[in-house]
Amino acid sequence: MSNHRLAIRDVTVSYQNVPAVRNLSVELRCGRCVGLLGPNGAGKSTLLKAIAGLVSMQTGEIDLHGHAPRQSRSIAYLPQRGLIDWDFPLTVRGMVSMGRFPALGGWKPFTKEDRNIVSTALEVTHLTSLAHRQINALSGGQQQRAFLARAYAQQSHVCLLDEPFTGLDTNSQRDLRAILRGMAAEGKLLLVSHHDLNTVPELFDEVLMLNRELIAYGDVADTFTEPNIARTYSSPQPTFALA
Repeated sequence: MSNHRLAIRDVTVSYQNVPAVRNLSVELRCGRCVGLLGPNGAGKSTLLKAIAGLVSMQTGEIDLHGHAPRQSRSIAYLPQRGLIDWDFPLTVRGMVSMGRFPALGGWKPFTKEDRNIVSTALEVTHLTSLAHRQINALSGGQQQRAFLARAYAQQSHVCLLDEPFTGLDTNSQRDLRAILRGMAAEGKLLLVSHHDLNTVPELFDEVLMLNRELIAYGDVADTFTEPNIARTYSSPQPTFALA
């Protein structure tokens, strides 16, 4: 298990020659739920998109388990809930089934194994009873669980979640936390951007603290400290123009 890590090496991502993430190097261990913390504009969403292969890196490389990740299957990206068209006519099971598409390609039919994987994903996220409900009839917490079920059906090793707890009530946060913990216990890596500092200790095993550059990374008890919080949430790190 020593090489079961997501390694990020010297990653820089820039927009119009201004770095959003700069020279970031860190290794994240699988089987952990990691909180990605930082102020607005710190590069959290940019980092998630870079790992998912959705934005180009100016420098650096990323590998998973010692190999370049196959983004279509090894990594699942869950954007902010408000960016999704929840009025699209689709059932919960239909949404979760979409997690199997990368494995099937454009032409393979669903098999019994695929259907069983989807059913398991619904069970793990406590959505079996809602499988035939339209996604526009879900609560916010149910929508996030449907997102996670789709990622689970994809059988990805890494799940990247952008602000999944935003707007959820206490019970929905508790349910989502339990599911994330269960996925981490299965050996998956959950990297979760988050803004509510009061709930960090109860939600995460580790924290990655970012302000365009890496501020700190490690276990919550050792790393989520007042000095590191102050450094992370001070003014954004100076930017520089790249030729």
